[in-house]
Amino acid sequence: MQLHGSHRVSVSQLLLAGIALTNPALAVPVEDSPRQYLLAGLDLPSKFSQKNKSPYNPGFRDPLDRAVDTVGDKIDPLPYRNGLGASVLGPWNWERSRQSPDLVRPPSTDHGNMGNMRWSFADSHVRIEEGGWTRQTTVRELGTSVELASVNMRLDKGVIRELHWHKEAEWAYVLDGEVRITAIDYEGGNFIDDLKKGDLWYFPSGVPHSLQGLGENGTEFLLIFDDGNFSEESTFILSDWLAHTPKSVIAKNFNLAPEVFDHLPANEKYIFQGSYPGSLDDEQPSGKHVKKSRYNFSHRMLEQEPKVTSGGEVRITDSKNFPISKTIAAAHVTIEPGAIREMHWHPNADEWNFFIRGRGRITIFAAEGTARTFDYLPGDVGIVPRNMGHFVENIGDEPIEMLEVFKADEFRDFSLFQWMGETPKKLVVDHLFKDDPENGEVFWNKVKSATKDEVTMPDSESTGGSNVGEL
Repeated sequence: MQLHGSHRVSVSQLLLAGIALTNPALAVPVEDSPRQYLLAGLDLPSKFSQKNKSPYNPGFRDPLDRAVDTVGDKIDPLPYRNGLGASVLGPWNWERSRQSPDLVRPPSTDHGNMGNMRWSFADSHVRIEEGGWTRQTTVRELGTSVELASVNMRLDKGVIRELHWHKEAEWAYVLDGEVRITAIDYEGGNFIDDLKKGDLWYFPSGVPHSLQGLGENGTEFLLIFDDGNFSEESTFILSDWLAHTPKSVIAKNFNLAPEVFDHLPANEKYIFQGSYPGSLDDEQPSGKHVKKSRYNFSHRMLEQEPKVTSGGEVRITDSKNFPISKTIAAAHVTIEPGAIREMHWHPNADEWNFFIRGRGRITIFAAEGTARTFDYLPGDVGIVPRNMGHFVENIGDEPIEMLEVFKADEFRDFSLFQWMGETPKKLVVDHLFKDDPENGEVFWNKVKSATKDEVTMPDSESTGGSNVGEL
Protein backbone atom coordinates (compact mmCIF):
# COMPACT_ATOMS: atom_id res chain seq x y z
CA MET A 1 0.00 0.00 0.00
CA GLN A 2 1.28 3.47 -0.81
CA LEU A 3 0.41 6.87 0.58
CA HIS A 4 1.58 10.21 -0.88
CA GLY A 5 3.43 8.51 -3.70
CA SER A 6 6.82 7.41 -2.37
CA HIS A 7 5.98 6.66 1.33
CA ARG A 8 5.23 3.04 2.17
CA VAL A 9 3.27 1.96 5.24
CA SER A 10 3.75 -1.58 6.55
CA VAL A 11 0.94 -3.78 7.78
CA SER A 12 2.44 -3.75 11.29
CA GLN A 13 2.42 0.06 11.33
CA LEU A 14 -1.21 0.13 10.30
CA LEU A 15 -2.00 -2.45 12.96
CA LEU A 16 -0.30 -0.42 15.67
CA ALA A 17 -2.06 2.71 14.48
CA GLY A 18 -5.39 0.90 14.80
CA ILE A 19 -4.47 -0.24 18.33
CA ALA A 20 -3.63 3.33 19.27
CA LEU A 21 -6.90 4.68 17.92
CA THR A 22 -8.99 2.12 19.82
CA ASN A 23 -6.99 2.32 23.03
CA PRO A 24 -6.20 5.92 24.15
CA ALA A 25 -3.72 4.58 26.75
CA LEU A 26 -1.50 3.46 23.85
CA ALA A 27 -2.10 6.47 21.59
CA VAL A 28 1.05 8.36 22.60
CA PRO A 29 3.67 7.38 21.76
CA VAL A 30 3.07 4.85 18.97
CA GLU A 31 6.07 2.54 18.82
CA ASP A 32 6.78 -0.51 16.68
CA SER A 33 8.23 -2.36 19.70
CA PRO A 34 7.91 -5.84 21.29
CA ARG A 35 6.34 -4.31 24.39
CA GLN A 36 3.51 -2.68 22.40
CA TYR A 37 2.67 -6.00 20.75
CA LEU A 38 2.77 -7.89 24.06
CA LEU A 39 0.67 -5.27 25.84
CA ALA A 40 -1.91 -5.67 23.09
CA GLY A 41 -1.91 -9.46 23.45
CA LEU A 42 -0.52 -9.96 19.93
CA ASP A 43 2.12 -12.40 18.71
CA LEU A 44 5.51 -10.90 18.01
CA PRO A 45 6.44 -10.38 14.33
CA SER A 46 9.35 -12.50 13.13
CA LYS A 47 11.78 -9.57 13.29
CA PHE A 48 11.44 -9.61 17.08
CA SER A 49 11.62 -13.36 17.54
CA GLN A 50 14.80 -14.45 15.85
CA LYS A 51 17.42 -16.46 17.72
CA ASN A 52 19.60 -14.41 20.05
CA LYS A 53 16.77 -11.89 20.49
CA SER A 54 14.91 -11.57 23.78
CA PRO A 55 14.20 -14.99 25.32
CA TYR A 56 11.19 -13.51 27.10
CA ASN A 57 8.36 -14.26 24.70
CA PRO A 58 5.62 -16.92 24.39
CA GLY A 59 7.46 -19.00 21.80
CA PHE A 60 10.79 -19.31 23.59
CA ARG A 61 11.76 -22.74 24.91
CA ASP A 62 14.65 -23.64 27.20
CA PRO A 63 14.16 -26.90 29.15
CA LEU A 64 17.66 -26.47 30.71
CA ASP A 65 16.79 -23.20 32.49
CA ARG A 66 19.94 -21.44 31.33
CA ALA A 67 20.83 -18.08 32.83
CA VAL A 68 20.09 -14.83 30.97
CA ASP A 69 22.28 -11.77 31.51
CA THR A 70 19.51 -9.19 31.32
CA VAL A 71 21.74 -6.38 32.59
CA GLY A 72 24.60 -7.05 30.19
CA ASP A 73 22.29 -7.70 27.22
CA LYS A 74 19.93 -4.85 28.18
CA ILE A 75 16.88 -7.10 28.01
CA ASP A 76 13.67 -6.52 29.92
CA PRO A 77 12.57 -9.84 31.44
CA LEU A 78 8.92 -10.93 31.24
CA PRO A 79 7.14 -13.83 32.97
CA TYR A 80 7.19 -16.29 30.07
CA ARG A 81 8.63 -19.80 30.47
CA ASN A 82 8.40 -22.69 28.02
CA GLY A 83 4.96 -21.80 26.69
CA LEU A 84 3.53 -20.64 30.02
CA GLY A 85 2.99 -17.13 31.39
CA ALA A 86 1.64 -13.88 29.98
CA SER A 87 2.60 -10.30 29.28
CA VAL A 88 2.54 -7.51 31.86
CA LEU A 89 -0.29 -4.96 31.73
CA GLY A 90 0.06 -3.19 35.08
CA PRO A 91 2.81 -1.07 36.67
CA TRP A 92 6.24 -2.63 36.23
CA ASN A 93 9.65 -1.51 37.46
CA TRP A 94 11.81 -2.41 34.48
CA GLU A 95 15.14 -1.56 36.10
CA ARG A 96 14.39 -3.74 39.12
CA SER A 97 13.25 -6.53 36.86
CA ARG A 98 16.52 -6.48 34.94
CA GLN A 99 18.39 -6.83 38.22
CA SER A 100 16.39 -9.94 39.22
CA PRO A 101 15.48 -11.87 36.06
CA ASP A 102 15.26 -15.16 37.95
CA LEU A 103 12.50 -13.73 40.12
CA VAL A 104 10.56 -12.53 37.06
CA ARG A 105 11.02 -15.88 35.32
CA PRO A 106 12.22 -18.42 37.88
CA PRO A 107 13.87 -21.62 36.69
CA SER A 108 11.34 -24.45 36.43
CA THR A 109 13.25 -26.14 39.27
CA ASP A 110 12.38 -23.37 41.77
CA HIS A 111 9.62 -24.37 44.17
CA GLY A 112 8.11 -23.49 47.53
CA ASN A 113 8.48 -20.53 49.87
CA MET A 114 11.75 -19.02 51.01
CA GLY A 115 12.70 -15.80 52.76
CA ASN A 116 14.44 -13.06 50.81
CA MET A 117 18.17 -13.77 50.48
CA ARG A 118 19.25 -10.63 48.60
CA TRP A 119 19.76 -7.00 49.56
CA SER A 120 21.48 -4.18 47.74
CA PHE A 121 23.45 -1.58 49.65
CA ALA A 122 21.91 0.87 47.19
CA ASP A 123 18.68 0.45 49.19
CA SER A 124 20.34 1.16 52.54
CA HIS A 125 19.98 4.56 54.22
CA VAL A 126 23.16 6.66 53.98
CA ARG A 127 24.34 8.68 56.97
CA ILE A 128 26.36 11.65 55.67
CA GLU A 129 29.04 13.23 57.85
CA GLU A 130 32.01 15.60 57.50
CA GLY A 131 34.23 14.03 54.85
CA GLY A 132 32.54 10.65 54.84
CA TRP A 133 29.43 8.52 54.93
CA THR A 134 28.19 5.18 56.14
CA ARG A 135 25.34 2.75 55.41
CA GLN A 136 24.46 -0.59 56.91
CA THR A 137 22.81 -3.91 56.12
CA THR A 138 21.56 -5.69 59.22
CA VAL A 139 18.69 -8.01 60.12
CA ARG A 140 16.46 -4.92 59.93
CA GLU A 141 17.20 -4.47 56.21
CA LEU A 142 17.64 -8.16 55.33
CA GLY A 143 15.61 -10.35 57.66
CA THR A 144 17.61 -13.50 56.87
CA SER A 145 20.92 -11.87 57.90
CA VAL A 146 20.64 -13.15 61.46
CA GLU A 147 24.29 -14.12 62.11
CA LEU A 148 26.17 -11.19 60.60
CA ALA A 149 25.61 -7.48 59.97
CA SER A 150 27.57 -5.13 57.75
CA VAL A 151 28.51 -1.48 57.39
CA ASN A 152 29.91 0.12 54.23
CA MET A 153 31.96 3.21 55.13
CA ARG A 154 33.84 5.92 53.25
CA LEU A 155 36.48 8.21 54.78
CA ASP A 156 38.15 10.92 52.72
CA LYS A 157 41.78 11.99 53.08
CA GLY A 158 42.61 12.51 56.76
CA VAL A 159 39.02 11.89 57.86
CA ILE A 160 38.65 9.95 61.13
CA ARG A 161 36.14 7.41 62.34
CA GLU A 162 36.55 8.46 65.93
CA LEU A 163 37.89 6.35 68.79
CA HIS A 164 35.22 3.80 69.75
CA TRP A 165 34.43 0.16 70.56
CA HIS A 166 31.60 -2.33 70.06
CA LYS A 167 29.89 -5.17 71.90
CA GLU A 168 30.41 -7.19 68.72
CA ALA A 169 33.67 -8.21 67.07
CA GLU A 170 34.55 -6.21 63.94
CA TRP A 171 36.04 -7.75 60.76
CA ALA A 172 36.81 -5.53 57.79
CA TYR A 173 37.87 -5.72 54.14
CA VAL A 174 39.41 -2.66 52.44
CA LEU A 175 37.53 -2.12 49.16
CA ASP A 176 39.73 0.72 47.94
CA GLY A 177 42.23 3.33 49.03
CA GLU A 178 44.35 3.34 52.18
CA VAL A 179 43.45 3.43 55.86
CA ARG A 180 45.28 3.67 59.18
CA ILE A 181 43.98 1.58 62.06
CA THR A 182 44.83 1.93 65.75
CA ALA A 183 43.85 -0.21 68.74
CA ILE A 184 44.90 -1.44 72.16
CA ASP A 185 44.56 -5.06 73.19
CA TYR A 186 43.23 -6.64 76.41
CA GLU A 187 46.73 -6.40 77.92
CA GLY A 188 47.13 -2.68 77.18
CA GLY A 189 49.45 -3.14 74.20
CA ASN A 190 48.99 -0.67 71.32
CA PHE A 191 48.69 -1.53 67.63
CA ILE A 192 48.99 0.76 64.58
CA ASP A 193 49.06 -0.27 60.92
CA ASP A 194 48.43 1.13 57.44
CA LEU A 195 46.29 -0.99 55.12
CA LYS A 196 45.38 -0.95 51.44
CA LYS A 197 42.88 -2.55 49.06
CA GLY A 198 42.42 -6.26 49.81
CA ASP A 199 43.72 -6.06 53.39
CA LEU A 200 41.74 -7.08 56.48
CA TRP A 201 41.50 -6.14 60.11
CA TYR A 202 39.75 -7.78 63.06
CA PHE A 203 39.01 -6.28 66.47
CA PRO A 204 37.57 -8.61 69.12
CA SER A 205 34.58 -7.54 71.20
CA GLY A 206 35.31 -4.47 73.33
CA VAL A 207 38.70 -3.65 71.78
CA PRO A 208 38.88 0.17 71.35
CA HIS A 209 40.07 1.36 67.95
CA SER A 210 40.01 4.12 65.34
CA LEU A 211 40.16 4.41 61.54
CA GLN A 212 41.54 7.21 59.36
CA GLY A 213 41.59 7.71 55.58
CA LEU A 214 45.04 8.02 53.99
CA GLY A 215 46.31 8.95 50.54
CA GLU A 216 44.72 11.44 48.16
CA ASN A 217 41.34 9.71 48.03
CA GLY A 218 41.08 8.25 51.50
CA THR A 219 39.43 4.87 51.77
CA GLU A 220 36.28 2.79 51.52
CA PHE A 221 35.80 -0.48 53.36
CA LEU A 222 33.29 -3.14 54.35
CA LEU A 223 32.79 -3.86 58.05
CA ILE A 224 31.30 -7.16 59.26
CA PHE A 225 29.96 -7.64 62.80
CA ASP A 226 29.27 -11.04 64.34
CA ASP A 227 25.63 -10.32 65.21
CA GLY A 228 22.89 -9.62 62.68
CA ASN A 229 21.19 -7.26 65.15
CA PHE A 230 24.19 -4.92 65.24
CA SER A 231 23.51 -1.22 64.70
CA GLU A 232 26.14 1.36 63.83
CA GLU A 233 24.17 3.76 66.04
CA SER A 234 24.86 1.60 69.13
CA THR A 235 28.63 2.12 69.03
CA PHE A 236 30.44 3.21 72.20
CA ILE A 237 32.08 6.50 71.15
CA LEU A 238 34.69 8.47 73.10
CA SER A 239 33.21 11.96 72.60
CA ASP A 240 29.68 10.70 73.31
CA TRP A 241 30.79 9.13 76.60
CA LEU A 242 32.59 12.24 77.85
CA ALA A 243 29.66 14.45 76.80
CA HIS A 244 27.46 12.41 79.14
CA THR A 245 29.84 12.26 82.12
CA PRO A 246 29.95 14.97 84.82
CA LYS A 247 32.93 17.25 84.26
CA SER A 248 33.93 16.80 87.90
CA VAL A 249 34.30 13.07 87.31
CA ILE A 250 36.33 13.57 84.14
CA ALA A 251 38.65 15.93 86.05
CA LYS A 252 39.15 13.37 88.81
CA ASN A 253 39.73 10.56 86.34
CA PHE A 254 42.55 12.40 84.54
CA ASN A 255 43.77 14.27 87.66
CA LEU A 256 43.45 17.67 85.95
CA ALA A 257 41.61 20.89 86.67
CA PRO A 258 37.98 20.91 85.45
CA GLU A 259 38.59 23.95 83.23
CA VAL A 260 40.90 21.83 81.04
CA PHE A 261 37.75 20.18 79.75
CA ASP A 262 35.70 23.33 79.10
CA HIS A 263 35.68 22.81 75.35
CA LEU A 264 35.09 19.10 74.98
CA PRO A 265 32.67 18.20 72.16
CA ALA A 266 29.06 18.57 73.25
CA ASN A 267 28.00 15.61 71.12
CA GLU A 268 29.58 12.64 69.39
CA LYS A 269 31.94 13.45 66.55
CA TYR A 270 31.56 10.04 64.84
CA ILE A 271 33.17 10.90 61.46
CA PHE A 272 35.14 14.14 61.14
CA GLN A 273 38.06 15.80 59.35
CA GLY A 274 41.29 15.26 61.27
CA SER A 275 44.92 16.32 60.93
CA TYR A 276 46.78 14.25 58.36
CA PRO A 277 49.04 11.81 60.25
CA GLY A 278 52.75 11.27 59.85
CA SER A 279 54.46 7.93 59.27
CA LEU A 280 53.85 4.94 61.51
CA ASP A 281 57.16 5.56 63.26
CA ASP A 282 56.37 9.24 63.77
CA GLU A 283 52.95 8.51 65.25
CA GLN A 284 53.94 5.60 67.47
CA PRO A 285 53.16 6.45 71.15
CA SER A 286 56.36 6.72 73.20
CA GLY A 287 55.27 7.31 76.79
CA LYS A 288 57.02 5.74 79.75
CA HIS A 289 54.66 2.77 80.11
CA VAL A 290 53.62 2.39 76.45
CA LYS A 291 54.07 -1.08 75.00
CA LYS A 292 53.34 -2.62 71.63
CA SER A 293 50.72 -5.30 71.28
CA ARG A 294 51.89 -8.87 70.80
CA TYR A 295 48.79 -9.50 68.66
CA ASN A 296 48.39 -8.80 64.96
CA PHE A 297 45.02 -7.23 64.18
CA SER A 298 45.60 -6.96 60.40
CA HIS A 299 46.10 -9.39 57.51
CA ARG A 300 47.00 -9.09 53.80
CA MET A 301 44.28 -11.26 52.25
CA LEU A 302 44.98 -10.57 48.58
CA GLU A 303 48.68 -11.21 49.14
CA GLN A 304 47.89 -14.82 50.04
CA GLU A 305 48.84 -17.41 47.45
CA PRO A 306 45.47 -18.35 45.90
CA LYS A 307 44.22 -21.82 45.11
CA VAL A 308 43.93 -21.73 41.33
CA THR A 309 40.98 -23.75 40.06
CA SER A 310 39.74 -24.54 36.55
CA GLY A 311 37.41 -21.52 36.63
CA GLY A 312 38.93 -18.98 39.01
CA GLU A 313 40.78 -18.48 42.29
CA VAL A 314 40.06 -18.91 45.99
CA ARG A 315 41.76 -17.37 49.02
CA ILE A 316 40.64 -18.44 52.48
CA THR A 317 41.35 -16.45 55.64
CA ASP A 318 40.32 -17.82 59.03
CA SER A 319 41.83 -18.42 62.47
CA LYS A 320 44.38 -20.82 60.99
CA ASN A 321 46.23 -18.06 59.12
CA PHE A 322 44.78 -14.99 60.91
CA PRO A 323 44.76 -16.19 64.53
CA ILE A 324 43.08 -13.15 66.12
CA SER A 325 39.96 -13.68 63.97
CA LYS A 326 38.14 -16.12 66.26
CA THR A 327 34.56 -15.40 65.18
CA ILE A 328 34.82 -14.56 61.46
CA ALA A 329 36.13 -16.72 58.61
CA ALA A 330 36.08 -15.65 54.96
CA ALA A 331 36.94 -16.57 51.40
CA HIS A 332 37.81 -14.23 48.54
CA VAL A 333 36.55 -15.89 45.36
CA THR A 334 37.04 -15.04 41.68
CA ILE A 335 34.71 -16.73 39.18
CA GLU A 336 35.53 -16.37 35.49
CA PRO A 337 32.74 -15.83 32.91
CA GLY A 338 30.96 -19.12 32.25
CA ALA A 339 32.28 -20.74 35.44
CA ILE A 340 30.46 -21.66 38.64
CA ARG A 341 31.33 -21.81 42.30
CA GLU A 342 30.63 -25.51 42.50
CA MET A 343 27.55 -27.01 44.16
CA HIS A 344 28.32 -27.19 47.88
CA TRP A 345 27.12 -26.36 51.39
CA HIS A 346 28.57 -25.07 54.67
CA PRO A 347 27.97 -27.08 57.86
CA ASN A 348 29.09 -24.60 60.50
CA ALA A 349 27.57 -21.19 59.65
CA ASP A 350 25.34 -19.17 57.36
CA GLU A 351 27.13 -17.80 54.31
CA TRP A 352 27.07 -14.00 54.00
CA ASN A 353 28.09 -12.92 50.48
CA PHE A 354 29.21 -9.54 49.18
CA PHE A 355 29.59 -9.00 45.44
CA ILE A 356 32.44 -6.63 44.57
CA ARG A 357 32.13 -6.96 40.78
CA GLY A 358 30.44 -9.11 38.17
CA ARG A 359 26.94 -10.54 37.80
CA GLY A 360 25.85 -13.88 39.21
CA ARG A 361 22.94 -16.06 40.22
CA ILE A 362 22.55 -18.42 43.16
CA THR A 363 19.98 -21.17 43.57
CA ILE A 364 19.45 -22.18 47.20
CA PHE A 365 18.14 -25.67 48.01
CA ALA A 366 16.39 -25.73 51.39
CA ALA A 367 15.17 -29.37 51.51
CA GLU A 368 11.47 -30.37 51.45
CA GLY A 369 11.41 -29.67 47.70
CA THR A 370 12.12 -25.98 48.25
CA ALA A 371 14.53 -24.01 46.06
CA ARG A 372 14.75 -20.41 44.93
CA THR A 373 17.07 -18.48 42.63
CA PHE A 374 18.40 -14.97 43.29
CA ASP A 375 20.49 -12.65 41.09
CA TYR A 376 23.34 -10.43 42.31
CA LEU A 377 25.16 -7.31 41.12
CA PRO A 378 28.09 -5.31 42.57
CA GLY A 379 27.20 -3.94 46.00
CA ASP A 380 24.67 -6.70 46.68
CA VAL A 381 24.55 -8.86 49.80
CA GLY A 382 23.44 -12.48 49.69
CA ILE A 383 22.56 -14.97 52.42
CA VAL A 384 22.71 -18.77 52.25
CA PRO A 385 21.62 -20.41 55.53
CA ARG A 386 23.91 -23.11 56.89
CA ASN A 387 23.65 -26.57 55.33
CA MET A 388 21.55 -25.35 52.39
CA GLY A 389 22.95 -26.52 49.06
CA HIS A 390 23.84 -23.84 46.53
CA PHE A 391 26.12 -22.68 43.73
CA VAL A 392 27.21 -19.31 42.34
CA GLU A 393 27.05 -19.03 38.54
CA ASN A 394 28.75 -16.24 36.62
CA ILE A 395 26.11 -15.07 34.15
CA GLY A 396 27.97 -12.00 32.88
CA ASP A 397 30.92 -11.17 30.63
CA GLU A 398 33.41 -10.22 33.35
CA PRO A 399 34.83 -12.10 36.35
CA ILE A 400 32.85 -12.18 39.58
CA GLU A 401 34.82 -11.00 42.60
CA MET A 402 33.04 -11.81 45.84
CA LEU A 403 33.50 -12.38 49.55
CA GLU A 404 32.05 -15.38 51.38
CA VAL A 405 31.93 -14.51 55.09
CA PHE A 406 30.96 -16.77 58.01
CA LYS A 407 30.40 -16.43 61.73
CA ALA A 408 32.92 -19.18 62.47
CA ASP A 409 36.54 -19.66 63.44
CA GLU A 410 37.26 -21.90 60.41
CA PHE A 411 36.05 -22.01 56.81
CA ARG A 412 34.33 -25.32 56.02
CA ASP A 413 32.38 -26.58 53.04
CA PHE A 414 31.29 -29.86 51.46
CA SER A 415 31.70 -30.35 47.70
CA LEU A 416 28.95 -32.30 45.92
CA PHE A 417 31.44 -33.45 43.27
CA GLN A 418 33.90 -34.69 45.86
CA TRP A 419 31.16 -36.42 47.86
CA MET A 420 30.06 -38.38 44.81
CA GLY A 421 33.63 -39.52 44.06
CA GLU A 422 34.23 -40.55 47.69
CA THR A 423 31.07 -42.71 47.74
CA PRO A 424 30.96 -46.33 46.46
CA LYS A 425 30.14 -46.48 42.75
CA LYS A 426 27.16 -48.83 43.05
CA LEU A 427 25.59 -46.62 45.69
CA VAL A 428 25.91 -43.52 43.51
CA VAL A 429 24.63 -45.21 40.35
CA ASP A 430 21.71 -46.82 42.19
CA HIS A 431 20.68 -43.42 43.52
CA LEU A 432 20.91 -41.40 40.30
CA PHE A 433 21.08 -43.74 37.31
CA LYS A 434 19.22 -46.92 38.24
CA ASP A 435 17.26 -46.79 34.97
CA ASP A 436 20.08 -45.36 32.86
CA PRO A 437 23.24 -47.44 33.42
CA GLU A 438 24.97 -46.11 30.32
CA ASN A 439 24.90 -42.52 31.55
CA GLY A 440 25.61 -43.80 35.03
CA GLU A 441 28.95 -45.02 33.73
CA VAL A 442 29.61 -41.64 32.09
CA PHE A 443 28.83 -39.87 35.36
CA TRP A 444 31.00 -42.19 37.46
CA ASN A 445 33.99 -41.82 35.15
CA LYS A 446 33.72 -38.06 35.64
CA VAL A 447 33.44 -37.97 39.44
CA LYS A 448 35.56 -40.94 40.49
CA SER A 449 38.68 -38.78 40.84
CA ALA A 450 36.89 -37.04 43.74
CA THR A 451 38.50 -33.74 42.77
CA LYS A 452 37.46 -30.66 44.72
CA ASP A 453 37.39 -27.83 42.18
CA GLU A 454 35.83 -24.95 44.10
CA VAL A 455 35.35 -22.80 40.99
CA THR A 456 34.60 -25.00 38.01
CA MET A 457 34.88 -24.11 34.33
CA PRO A 458 32.83 -26.68 32.38
CA ASP A 459 33.63 -27.28 28.73
CA SER A 460 30.91 -25.99 26.40
CA GLU A 461 30.33 -29.35 24.71
CA SER A 462 29.44 -31.17 27.92
CA THR A 463 27.05 -28.44 29.13
CA GLY A 464 25.22 -27.62 25.93
CA GLY A 465 27.23 -24.56 24.96
CA SER A 466 25.29 -21.34 24.44
CA ASN A 467 22.84 -20.10 27.00
CA VAL A 468 20.31 -19.37 24.26
CA GLY A 469 17.28 -21.63 24.09
CA GLU A 470 15.01 -22.36 21.16
CA LEU A 471 12.18 -20.42 19.58
